[in-house]
Amino acid sequence: MKVAIGNDHGGVELKNHLVDYLKKNGHEVVNVGTDENASTDYPIYAERVAKKVLSGECERGILICGTGIGISISANKIHGVRCALCSEPVSAALARQHNDANIVAMGARTIGPVMAEEIVKTFLTEGFDGGRHALRVDKIMKLDRDGTLE
Repeated sequence: MKVAIGNDHGGVELKNHLVDYLKKNGHEVVNVGTDENASTDYPIYAERVAKKVLSGECERGILICGTGIGISISANKIHGVRCALCSEPVSAALARQHNDANIVAMGARTIGPVMAEEIVKTFLTEGFDGGRHALRVDKIMKLDRDGTLE
């Protein structure tokens, strides 16, 4: 699978770990994050990953900042993105199965590399269940598009 990954200064170390993990597991990685520890703004990287996923260049996206909160909020401001902030694999599985999430966000200060690997593995292997969940995702996308369900 081709995966876009992006991060701010708080996520450099975890991003590098995950890039190695992804490549070892046969994934193609498009790194659009910073490799510097100098302070930078996470919305930049949320936008970069979102563009790669929404254009179809990459099938899924991974975002990392200190907590994952700011970068996930930023990503979800972009039309078409369904970014889930996950700190364990169960949420990652349900984000894919029920919400058809196309990007996962994580906090480098809140989870370690082994947990991040499990989240990523789950996020990349789980599929969307469709059915009743598709109706809900359609409503999410209507809110995204129109700002209302009316």
